[in-house]
Amino acid sequence: MTYLNRLLFLLLLLMLTACSTVYLEGLEKIGIPKRDVMVYRVEKARDTQQETKEQFKSALEHFTAVTNFQGGDLEATYKRLNDTYEASVSKADEVRSRIADIESVSEALFAEWKQEITQYSNVSLKQSSQKKLESTQAHYRQLIASMKEAESKMEPILRVFQDHVMFLKHNLNARAIASLKGELGAIKSDVSTLIASMEHSINEANAFITTMSDK
Repeated sequence: MTYLNRLLFLLLLLMLTACSTVYLEGLEKIGIPKRDVMVYRVEKARDTQQETKEQFKSALEHFTAVTNFQGGDLEATYKRLNDTYEASVSKADEVRSRIADIESVSEALFAEWKQEITQYSNVSLKQSSQKKLESTQAHYRQLIASMKEAESKMEPILRVFQDHVMFLKHNLNARAIASLKGELGAIKSDVSTLIASMEHSINEANAFITTMSDK
C-alpha cells in the first residue's frame, strides 16, 4: 500500500469513526442510550449467526446432492450450487459487519462508562460501578472472542466451496462431480465444526444480553 493509499485509508477510517460517534450521540438525544444500542446489535449479530448457520447447512446439503448426481442438466446443477455459494458468502459478510457494529458501540460505551466513573463523589458507588464495568468488559471479551472464532471458520469452507463451484463450471462432467465427492467428508467435518462454534457463540450472545438486561 502506497503512502497516499494509507493516508486515504486513515482519513476514511476517521470519517467512519466520526459518523459512528455522531450517530450514537444522536440516538442518545432521543432517549436511546449506548447500552440499548449494544444489546440491539448483539441481538442482530446473534440472529445473523443463526441464519448463517442454517445457510451453511443448506449449502452442505446442496453440495452433497451434487455428489449423488445421476444425470440431467449439469448446467442447471452448477447454477443452483453457485447460487447457494453466493448466498453463503453474503451471510458471512453480514456476520463480519455485525461483529464490527458491536465493536464500534462497545468502544463508545466503555469509554463513556470509564469517564463517568470519575465523576462519582460517593466512594462506595464508584467502586460498585467500577466492578460492574470490569465484569461487563470481561463478559464482552468472551462474547466477541466466540463470535470471531466462529467467523474465522467460515472462510476456509467458502474457499473450498468456491474451488468446486468453479471446477464444476469449467468442466460440467463426471470428473468435476468426482472431485467434489472426494472432498465431501472434509467439508462435512468443517461445516459441523462451524455449526458447533456458531451455536456456542449464539449461547454467549444470549447470556450477554441477559447480563446487560440485569445491570
